[in-house]
Amino acid sequence: MRSRIRTLTIATLSVSALTLAACGSGGGSSDSTSGGSAGSEAIDAHSVSASGDYNIQERDALQDGGTLTLPLAELSQQQNTWQADGNLYTKNVWKWYNPQVSLFDGDGTWHANPDYLTDVKDEVVDGNTVLTYTIHPDATFNDGTPIDWTTFEHTWKFSNGENEELNVSSTDGYELIKSVERGENDKQAVVTFDGSYAWWQGLFGFLLHNAVNTPDLYNTGYLGQVRPEWGAGPYKVENVNFNTGEISFVQNENWWGDTGKLDKIVYRQMEDQASLNALRAGEIDASGVATKDRLATAKEMGDKLDIRTALLPANYLMTVNSKSPMLEDIKVREAVMTAVDREQIAAIRFNGLDYTEDLPGSFALFQTQEGYENNFGEVLSFDADRAKTLLDEAGWTEGANGIREKDGQPLTLRYVITGESPMVQATAGAIQAMLKNVGVDVQIQERPSSEFSQVTSQRDFDIFLMGFRSGDPFGVAYFGQVYLSDSELNLSGTGTPELDTKIRELQRISDPDEQIARANVLEQEAMGTFGIMPYANGPEIVAVKPGLANYGAMSFAEIPVEDIGWEK
Repeated sequence: MRSRIRTLTIATLSVSALTLAACGSGGGSSDSTSGGSAGSEAIDAHSVSASGDYNIQERDALQDGGTLTLPLAELSQQQNTWQADGNLYTKNVWKWYNPQVSLFDGDGTWHANPDYLTDVKDEVVDGNTVLTYTIHPDATFNDGTPIDWTTFEHTWKFSNGENEELNVSSTDGYELIKSVERGENDKQAVVTFDGSYAWWQGLFGFLLHNAVNTPDLYNTGYLGQVRPEWGAGPYKVENVNFNTGEISFVQNENWWGDTGKLDKIVYRQMEDQASLNALRAGEIDASGVATKDRLATAKEMGDKLDIRTALLPANYLMTVNSKSPMLEDIKVREAVMTAVDREQIAAIRFNGLDYTEDLPGSFALFQTQEGYENNFGEVLSFDADRAKTLLDEAGWTEGANGIREKDGQPLTLRYVITGESPMVQATAGAIQAMLKNVGVDVQIQERPSSEFSQVTSQRDFDIFLMGFRSGDPFGVAYFGQVYLSDSELNLSGTGTPELDTKIRELQRISDPDEQIARANVLEQEAMGTFGIMPYANGPEIVAVKPGLANYGAMSFAEIPVEDIGWEK
């Protein structure tokens, strides 16, 4: 599933508060697309925490040294997390060797990382939000370039959407900034918005090196490669192999802060079954287990694993590609969604987890957040007979074999899945049967997990299930990333110029409560274009070797990577 959601990895957010991620449990270090909502029940003896379950420990309680080995669904070809083709797996790699400016507690409370920012002041001056970032005097990129006010200026200019040659993941928030200027000295950046902006803590969570100064470098400079010289932090890249899907990190001699507790971090690309086998064999130290088979395997291992469970803000969703010839007609897209029983799909998702939740109805807010409304439920509900009527109205008539036809062509859709998760395959089979019931022929195409980015970046599907994972609690701030017709995260390609205008007006509402209320109205209009359909949030369940600290089911948490390690 993809990005902030800012959540396809959710995504993400921040560079992308929405993040795209694949839909299955995958080989990720956590179940990359699962999230939380109200009304969840206990998973066996494990309570579902709304603020994360990741064994919080102070640095003094951790040993110095050790290796952390984690699975990764794909070592993405696009390793620039700012670029639109980046996803959750891009972010997982990026954060280990690049500036980690913003930190979050599991409940979504924001903190500036003191290793990068010694002070942050926000105020309203003449009706404009003004932020003053005081940068740590020792903050420096690995190539010796100081991290200073020009870094913030550069990050803004390459994220505000003014340069159309840049394939930007999200311009949300950055496009409302009117200036970034030098403060009292080079180590102070003054950011001034055009008006009041409520969600500023979601910005400048990562920084873009000034050397990435052309569209070509931005779009392709990280393609099939990492750029350790443009990074900074407690760890640096040791080795990377895009053919085998492996990358490792070791301690960085240029780091000015507390030494990383780990000697080494290793990611290995693994398909779903391979990561499960590796977990069973003790070859990896953690893995997402939020599906029936994976959770059962983790439980069988008893005290060899610690199972950590939390609500993770994310959405599982079905994306319908409006650019596909068979799906250009809005009535056909509406029929496809109306024919899908979301309750049955959610039941497959949660099979074996002893977990229930209400069907989700928004991509702007979660059911645990104030202001949430069930917007999708106001637009559409499961009704196979209505789906048939819609297809009739669109001119698709039932053929002798039960499949609808128009102008001599059958109504055939290509449903692409990545990975080999039994849950994903069961979901595909169920949707295939539901759509066959209304006369739609669905052809399932299986692709390896390593091709997730290829499928999403090329929009190589008619139907695709993915996920939006949120990286911060400011979901309404990223409304445009989900619904603008030209957003790179809007893989459905739906939207209208009129709706785009309304969304840009929404982004300029200064009062957060008023903005949320307006977002609920606009979301129903956006969902009426029938491009994306939420069907589950769900628990994040991570199995880890006992003693691993500051890691697990994170919810909103962003922990300094130097504080992840093994207890003494």
